Amino acid sequence: MEYTIPKGVFDILPKEPKSEDAWRASDHWQYVENIMRKCAADYGFKEIRTPLFERTELFVRGVGESSDIVTKEMYTFLDKGERSMTLRPEGTASVMRSFVEKHLDQVPGLHKFFYIGPMFRYERPQSGRYRQHHQFGAEAIGIGKPAQDVELIDLLCETYRRLGLKGLKVMINSVGDEASRTPYRDALKKYLEPHFEKLSADSQVRFTKNILRILDSKDEGDQALLAHAPSILEFLSDDARHHFEQVKRLLELEKIPYVVNHKLVRGLDYYNKTVFEVVSASLGAQNTLGAGGRYDGLMSALGGPDLPSVGFATGIERLLQTMVAQDVVFPPPLRPLLFLIPMGETAMEACFALLCRLRHQGIAAEMDLSGKKIQNGLQLANAENARYSVILGDRELETGEVEIKEMATRTAQKISLSKLENFLQGHV
Repeated sequence: MEYTIPKGVFDILPKEPKSEDAWRASDHWQYVENIMRKCAADYGFKEIRTPLFERTELFVRGVGESSDIVTKEMYTFLDKGERSMTLRPEGTASVMRSFVEKHLDQVPGLHKFFYIGPMFRYERPQSGRYRQHHQFGAEAIGIGKPAQDVELIDLLCETYRRLGLKGLKVMINSVGDEASRTPYRDALKKYLEPHFEKLSADSQVRFTKNILRILDSKDEGDQALLAHAPSILEFLSDDARHHFEQVKRLLELEKIPYVVNHKLVRGLDYYNKTVFEVVSASLGAQNTLGAGGRYDGLMSALGGPDLPSVGFATGIERLLQTMVAQDVVFPPPLRPLLFLIPMGETAMEACFALLCRLRHQGIAAEMDLSGKKIQNGLQLANAENARYSVILGDRELETGEVEIKEMATRTAQKISLSKLENFLQGHV
């Protein structure tokens, strides 16, 4: 029986053999994740790690019964105790659950968290959309001011800037508060009711369950019908309008270019007031790199204190694909400073002892443990992109002197074995 990888997932390999899949190379992932961690730390966000699966009702309540995630995309199963569990489809609900369960509101200080990890959604695989995908997300809890929204947008944009991305566009909108949405729902319903039969099947369901979700439809016919629909910005309450005006003002002060898109609502039910997306022209149809917004009220809906919150998530796969499409230069992968090639059993033991000493001193080193011919060792040194190589045999052990070769230039020099470690320390 031949075992193959399931549909909609992929391996992340040390060396990706296909150039079109270069974004899957693990050194690229490590580089991106390190930038994310450093950027989050610079903004005062601390890491949180939640389980890969939770009780299903958490996502039904937290994400929203009418969302596509809950209705179509969740990986749900019964455990051995006949309890319904779901692989996490997004990160916010789990962070909220942890915050409430652990009573983190009683811990002094700012409540700002970030996470990096896999999410799971059953959907049709395509470029930038996978059944197991990875997200970098951030959540700020406890502050309802517009400046908190802008801090999250700035963190997202700064992460992209540090990664070398260009040509990105920030789109923002306000979906208002409940005082805004109640009259807007009525106006949107009145506008769409005469066109109900022309709506897509999904939007006909949304018409009853959550009419605002129709604005998020990707169906071309739906979008044509929405061309002259009323804008939610015309229905904002005084509080929601003031909040949105302050967000725009702060973005302008920070010189973050933005576009107001009054149809932007995001795909999750918990958003209110500010919502935002960052899009790229390098990705085709799936062009959203990162997105988020404010979700005041979610925590209290999950049984916790009524604390305002705002957050975002960015897909790491799409981000890496955009970097490759834009020819962003990645740092070279880590490589051994020295590759040791032993000749004989005595030399093998001496090389292994030296190898361990070098590694204990923080010097990246490797050796040919196969005991094959010198040529095999040199091929391995080239394959590992080692900077230097040393061949060690009985003669070198007897004289206490080796020849260290720089692999790129093929230049070599004699050096005492007793001075080799100091030499390498000077070239780390």
